[in-house]
Amino acid sequence: MKVLCLDLEGVLIPEIWQAVAERTGIEALNKTTRDIPVYDDLMQYRLALAAKHGLTMSLIREVIDELQPLDGADAFLQWARSELQVVIVSDTFYEFAQPLMTKLGQPMLLCHRLEIEADRITGYQLRQPDPKRRAVQAFKSLGFSVVAAGDSYNDVAMLEEADAGFFFCAPANVLAEYPQYPPAASYAELRELIESVRE
Repeated sequence: MKVLCLDLEGVLIPEIWQAVAERTGIEALNKTTRDIPVYDDLMQYRLALAAKHGLTMSLIREVIDELQPLDGADAFLQWARSELQVVIVSDTFYEFAQPLMTKLGQPMLLCHRLEIEADRITGYQLRQPDPKRRAVQAFKSLGFSVVAAGDSYNDVAMLEEADAGFFFCAPANVLAEYPQYPPAASYAELRELIESVRE
C-alpha cells in the first residue's frame, strides 16, 4: 500500500500569508519558503511583521474563510484518495488550515500549532523537528511506500525521504537546484507521475 504525502499551500490551496498580504497591503508578507528557505527564519519574519502591523488572528481567519481550494485541487484529491492513502504534510497551522480542510473533504493533516494570546499570534510550536522528513520515515516504518509532492524548499526533505518525489508548480530556481525530482505543471501531469510509480 502506498501513502501519498502532499504539501498544502501552493499545491492544494493558495498561500495563506500571501492572501493576508493582499488583504492588508503588507507586501513583505508575500515572502514564502521559496524566498526564505529556512522555515524558522521565515516564521520569525512573519511574526515580527504581524506584531509591527497589529495583525489580529480574527482578521487572518476572515481572509482564510474566503479562500477556496486551487482550481482542480478538489477533483485531483478525490482521485488520489480513491487510489492511495493521502496525508497532507504541511508547515501551516491547524488554526489556519481547518476551514480549508473542510472544503477539501477533511483529509488527514499533519502540521503545527500557533500560540495565540488576546487575538494576536505570539509564537508557534512545531509538531516535531524536521517534520516532513520524519512523517515520511514514520509511514515507511509502518511498511508503507511513500510518494510525495510539494512546491518549495521546505518540501525537499520530504521528497528526499520518499520512495518517489515530485515537484508541483515549483519556481524555476527550486527546479534548477533539485533537478532529480520530476516536475509537474498541472494536476493532470502530477497524476501521471503518481500513476507511473503507483504499482
